[in-house]
Parts: sequence; C-alpha cells; structure tokens
Amino acid sequence: GLEALTGSGRAPARMAALGAYRCIECNEEATELYRDYRRGVLRISICKSCQKPVDKYIEYDPVIILINAVLCKAQAYRHILFNTKINIHGKLCVFCLLCEAYLRWLQLQDSSQNTDPDDLIRYAKEWDFYRMFGIASLEQTSFFIGIFITLWWMTPEMLKRKSDFILLLKALLLSTYGKLLLIPAVIWEHDYTPLCLAFIKVFVLISNSQAIRVTLNLNRILPWFAIFFGLIFENGVVCLFQKMGWDV
Repeated sequence: GLEALTGSGRAPARMAALGAYRCIECNEEATELYRDYRRGVLRISICKSCQKPVDKYIEYDPVIILINAVLCKAQAYRHILFNTKINIHGKLCVFCLLCEAYLRWLQLQDSSQNTDPDDLIRYAKEWDFYRMFGIASLEQTSFFIGIFITLWWMTPEMLKRKSDFILLLKALLLSTYGKLLLIPAVIWEHDYTPLCLAFIKVFVLISNSQAIRVTLNLNRILPWFAIFFGLIFENGVVCLFQKMGWDV
C-alpha cells in the first residue's frame, strides 16, 4: 500500500519539480504522484486533465507491474519510464546481448562436428562467442540507429533535446527485456525452438513499438514505421559488412 512507499525508493515523498512525472492514463505532466498528509495518511494525486489517479501502480506489487508490462500496457510502460528511478537499462542490454550471443554460439557449435579438446580448438570456440557478441551488438546498434533516423526525419519536433534522445534510448533498451526468454528457449530445447525464437523476436519488436509510442506519445502506426526502417537499416549494415569480407 501507500504506507510503504516512503521506504520503497520507487517514488519520493517530496513534491517533484514541474513535469517530473507523467499521468499514466493521459500522459500529462504531473508535479507529484501522491501527497503526504502526515500521521501516516497518504493519498494518490489526481490528474488535473483526465481526473484519474496519476499513477495507480505505486500501490501495486512489482510482480503485478511486471505482468502488465509483459502484456504491453501503455500505463505500465509510463509508470516504469517516467515515474520510477530505474537505471538498469545498460546492464539489461548487455545481459540480453550475452544471451543472444550464447544462443548463436550454441547453434554454431551444434553445426560443428569437431570435438578435438586441443587448446587451439577451445580458443577458437571462445573467440567464436566473442564474435557472436560483436555481431549481436552491431545488429542492435544498427536497428536503433535506423529507428532514431526515421523518427528524427518524421517527427523532428519530438527529438529536439539531448534528453529526448536519452529517454528514448533508455526506453528502447528496457524494452528489449524479452530477449531474456532466450534462456529458457535454450535450456528447454525441443523441436519447435525456431518457432519459439520467432515468437520472442516478434514480442521484442512489439515491446520496442510500445516503448516508442509511450515515450514520444505517438499513434500506433509511426512506431511500427520506425521499427520497419530500423530492421531494413540493420539488415543493410550486415549485408554491407558481408560484402566487405567480414564474417558477419
């Protein structure tokens, strides 16, 4: 409940600066998430625009918030992106890339019949993992660059400040959490693994689309347009490096 908020670290009790928070329902700026009337009496703030609670999720258990985020609810995304202090996007991105690199490395080893325990072979296999990590990083970076270029071209007024770029990048990095599902896909390997990987890819793209939509307050079409060009740019960069003779 609200009584535990002052010690949870999810939402500071003091009134924030103007526009520090957002209403999860209508995306309007808010100065506070709740008000402390002292003596243990706390009350969720009401949005002046839509007359609904600014952020109902400050009362919810983190598991419920996670479930709502997995369901790609815009309100849950606004809560996480605007009304919480989460700084794990960098670590989450690296961990997701490691999962993707491991899966690619595992598929590469399955296609190789060489079981020689020689040190040189083991070194080559280790280098293959680093190469897979580099390729995964290159693809994701190209994908994000394609998205940024498209959005900057279509809606330049949305990305005027450096903080706008940083917020969108943070949202995109956080929305790649679906790649963590690659771990159980590898552990519980079965005949339908390619189908599972395709579903994971689609889920990550849906999450990316929702993150763009919520961050920039756009309609549903433009984020998908940006993602489409992001995929084209990603594949174009990979093809370019392949033509240059790189083993990508």
